[in-house]
Amino acid sequence: MLDPQGLYEWEPSGLAAVDAAGSGDSAGLVLLYHFDGYIDAGETGDQIVERLLDGLPHEVVARFDHDRLVDYRARRPLLTFQRDRWTGYEAPKIELHLVRDATAAPFLLLAGPEPDVEWEHFAAAVRQIVERLGVRLAVNFHGIPMGVPHTRPVGITPHGNRVDLMPGHRSFFDEAQVPGSAEGLVELRLSEAGHDVLGVGAHVPHYVARSAYPDAALTALEAVTAATGLVLPGVAHSLRTEALKTQTEIERQISEGDEELVALVSGLEHQYDAMAGGETRGNLVAEPVDLPSADELGRELERFLAEREGESGA
Repeated sequence: MLDPQGLYEWEPSGLAAVDAAGSGDSAGLVLLYHFDGYIDAGETGDQIVERLLDGLPHEVVARFDHDRLVDYRARRPLLTFQRDRWTGYEAPKIELHLVRDATAAPFLLLAGPEPDVEWEHFAAAVRQIVERLGVRLAVNFHGIPMGVPHTRPVGITPHGNRVDLMPGHRSFFDEAQVPGSAEGLVELRLSEAGHDVLGVGAHVPHYVARSAYPDAALTALEAVTAATGLVLPGVAHSLRTEALKTQTEIERQISEGDEELVALVSGLEHQYDAMAGGETRGNLVAEPVDLPSADELGRELERFLAEREGESGA
């Protein structure tokens, strides 16, 4: 196997800043990581990454070789054309950042497009970085589409070898095989190497899974801060504000009397409450509930949210 260090290069000033920050924290730094491109219902992970980088001071520590890792024909980068020539190129970036929370405590953030190839080399490279920088805990976060209503609290499925950091949450299944992801492979390989890893999967109502759902991002962020001790009130406030707007608009759509949407939400509420009641009684298998089809009954809300996105981007 080729040396994984060939996949990335250090930014000298950023590396020096990490070394200086790490020397003052004997416990080691926390690494947050999320890659755009895999299933991330409600844009849960993307929203968190965007707000961390937009709202907190940060600097680049390492850059991955995007020419080796990204399939440009699958996700074409943008070129800018002005009058008679190309004037700009937006190259994809997979970067490791040193970030400071509200108390100036340092942590690491690895983000960018999900690598299309060389997953094993990439996972090995992340392990090298974790070991070189003395990372004490690696945490990933994403959204999972589920048959749950937006009128109930967002649930969480923790995974990894440090689920003890999220007491009170459980998995909904014992075993499943799903299409793989670079994010999942990194978690697996870090765990196999004896490093502490935690994954946070927020449950997103399936009928809004293709739109930004700030409630899920806020819940995932709160789980991350509770597990790591990071202080991120500004990021949480931004997500909370957007979550209130989204919930208000969804409720307005329902109040307009869309019978199909009302039936969908009502059916999911009944199922959710039956499951919650079953857990309280110690019976995890709720009685079956006939639910409206997501494809048939969710189309109005999908169209509504798509129109909302179009208005906000105008």
